[in-house]
Amino acid sequence: MKSVLILVDGANGQVAKSTGELATFAKRIGEVIAVVFDPSLVAGLGAYAIDKVVVVGGFDATKFSPAPIAESLAQLITTKSASAVLITSSARGKEIAGRLAVISGSGIITDAIDVDADLITTQSVFGGSTSVHANVSHGTAIITLRSNAVEVIAASATPTQEDFTPTISDMAKLATVTSSQPAAKGGRPELTEASIVVSGGRGTNGDFKPVEAFADSLGAAVGASRAATDAGWYPHTHQVGQTGKTVSPQLYVACGISGAIQHRAGMQTSKLIVAINKDPEAPIFELADYGVVGDLFNVLPAATAAIAAKK
Repeated sequence: MKSVLILVDGANGQVAKSTGELATFAKRIGEVIAVVFDPSLVAGLGAYAIDKVVVVGGFDATKFSPAPIAESLAQLITTKSASAVLITSSARGKEIAGRLAVISGSGIITDAIDVDADLITTQSVFGGSTSVHANVSHGTAIITLRSNAVEVIAASATPTQEDFTPTISDMAKLATVTSSQPAAKGGRPELTEASIVVSGGRGTNGDFKPVEAFADSLGAAVGASRAATDAGWYPHTHQVGQTGKTVSPQLYVACGISGAIQHRAGMQTSKLIVAINKDPEAPIFELADYGVVGDLFNVLPAATAAIAAKK
């Protein structure tokens, strides 16, 4: 049976939802081995389809750059005879994956939205207009996967646990983290992990209140187009698009967004897309599953009220 390493992500004892998604993909391939650098996350892994847990010790992963993590994973590839390593496709995840590919002499595939039992991946490229199927032909398959790309398979198992102390080179410890501060979070879901995203664009004219109210009625995250963030109407941390964040929620609602290729590249893999725009010729309607031709300032309050009436 093939074995697959997944890199566990999370903080403050809370395992990230993306870890469950990695476990779901890995279960298709073979034995799932979760690699943990924060022991406080171990307790939360029983909810996922994980067979074994390896707790890496010997150094504090929060104090170093991704280099020691990559070296640890490279050693585990050898000791566990791993066929693949799956990592969440965040900026940090992709840096770890890139370093790991170099150290282990392996091929790498980033931003995949699917992977099958034969380690053949699917990527959405060129602004979502093309799907690419690929596989790693040399070494161990190092694959980063986008969040929300698969429904998590729940489990109630108690995986076996073991400790592992890697040999970390002095070179890998040269860069250290002197301080860090988690990003301030509000009451809404994290944009890249949310199952529903409501985004506003130029059509908001800088007023995101109807977008936020509608998002809150759905328990959704709020996104924005580049036009909106460049104008200073919404923080750049919420930008969805080629130069912003890539999201793949179950539902994406584009409000007053024309649908330029830059924006489409960041949300085209959403499962269901709803567009609200007063311009019937807006390119976003070519992509949408459902479209509403109308002023968002009329449509969104009515939709928000209708949802509230159903609760």
